[in-house]
Amino acid sequence: MPPAVRPGRSVLCAATALTAAFATLAPAPPARAAQAAPALRFGACPDSVPAPPAPDRVECGALDVPLDWSEPHGKRIRIAVSRVPASGTPAERRGALLVNPGGPGGSGLPYAVTKRAKLPESVRRAYDVIGFDPRGTGHSAPADCGAMGGLFDSPAADPVPVGTAAETAYLDSLDRMADDCAAGVGDALPHLSTTATARDMDALRAALGEPRTHFLGVSYGSYLGAAYAHRFPHRVGRMVLDSVVGPWSWYDFDVRQSRELLRQRAVFFTWTARHTSRFGLGGDASDVRDAYERTRRGLAKSPQHGFGAAEFDRAVYRALGRTERWEPLADGIRTYLRDGDVSGLRPSDPHDSPESRTFEAANRTVKCADGPGPTPARILADIRATRRADPLPVLTGMEASTCAYWHHEPAAHTPLGSPEAPPALLVASAHDPVTPIEGARRLAHRLPGSRLITLHDDYSHGVFASRGNACVDKATAAYLVDGTVPDKPVHCTGPGLPEPTP
Repeated sequence: MPPAVRPGRSVLCAATALTAAFATLAPAPPARAAQAAPALRFGACPDSVPAPPAPDRVECGALDVPLDWSEPHGKRIRIAVSRVPASGTPAERRGALLVNPGGPGGSGLPYAVTKRAKLPESVRRAYDVIGFDPRGTGHSAPADCGAMGGLFDSPAADPVPVGTAAETAYLDSLDRMADDCAAGVGDALPHLSTTATARDMDALRAALGEPRTHFLGVSYGSYLGAAYAHRFPHRVGRMVLDSVVGPWSWYDFDVRQSRELLRQRAVFFTWTARHTSRFGLGGDASDVRDAYERTRRGLAKSPQHGFGAAEFDRAVYRALGRTERWEPLADGIRTYLRDGDVSGLRPSDPHDSPESRTFEAANRTVKCADGPGPTPARILADIRATRRADPLPVLTGMEASTCAYWHHEPAAHTPLGSPEAPPALLVASAHDPVTPIEGARRLAHRLPGSRLITLHDDYSHGVFASRGNACVDKATAAYLVDGTVPDKPVHCTGPGLPEPTP
């Protein structure tokens, strides 16, 4: 696949030109300091939550909510919550900003600290930043799917099935994964959904004593925010949805992502070839692809210390989402071809760690609770179609495929957005392969009056307070702190592709 065409820059704006393009939400009086409701008391945090630099502090608590929101007096679970108080004066305070890092399956408890550290100072002064582990993740009734059909085998089975026997084995692994999740999650299987988490968020808002939910959601967090806006449109405050998941079924999203990854990988091949003196993998994209294929073929035939084709694809999947990871990927391929050493490709955190097992279990459980799954026949048809586009795709992110065999089938897909919600701010990278920008454009139609900030000439996932772009950060901070909504879409100039270190 040829590299993506970079957009022209005649439409792009600089950070200094933003102010005149803004309209402003009706101003709200400074929010009073929230008093914690009796249901939520803060104290010490678990070791997984880092301490922020002094004088800031982080504190943690837990909120009891119903497992099944239709049975409010039935079984209850605890939602782990963290808070870093606003650093500004009472007059500067705007309320509590709930944050979610993505997934589904990501732990949000430490995110109150790690994301807050990157936020513009005006946002840190204005908001208590609230992290929480969504149900099924981290410290909030974590999901357990056991072996997950062999997902944690080392090496795991090749995730790209070729031929009838391999396709049959692939579907069987999805079936076994669904069985393992049903056995491990049990009666909670239907209730670890995005809609249920949105209701947990509103309970958290009430426990914090806040009249509105201000929210920053990244990746899956954007989907969660849109689900909240549908369920509680009149309680939405200022909502930033970054790296937006589009309003598709999870399976359709996964298929779209797998094909965007082909485009991104082609850009990676071209970029690596352009720096042939640095990486030594050839001066043409076809040379780099050949090196890539030899690496994968070699690992499929002879895994190194449990690192085979599936593990290689997982490393590639992670690397393609952020351009700062491309250099280590190219170095890792070169080192393997030269020395047979996979240490440069192997992730620092093992895939079968407790945290990873919880993430993967919650990921499938949430996706399959959010709507009906595909048929086995469609899964194979889509894989074959993707392989016709490229015989060696990266299918690591095809997580909702197991929903074909799920033991609970939801009646409908998660509803997203509402015309009754106030304007949200959507943020997207023009060439993000993980959450393609088309998703942001489509979700914007379900949130009338919302605006999209596009970071052009950028190829990474995660934008606001992540890419270090002044244009994006200034516009988003103005929205969060002052309620300033751009009167038209905002176009920011991105960094382009990185220069590798010498």
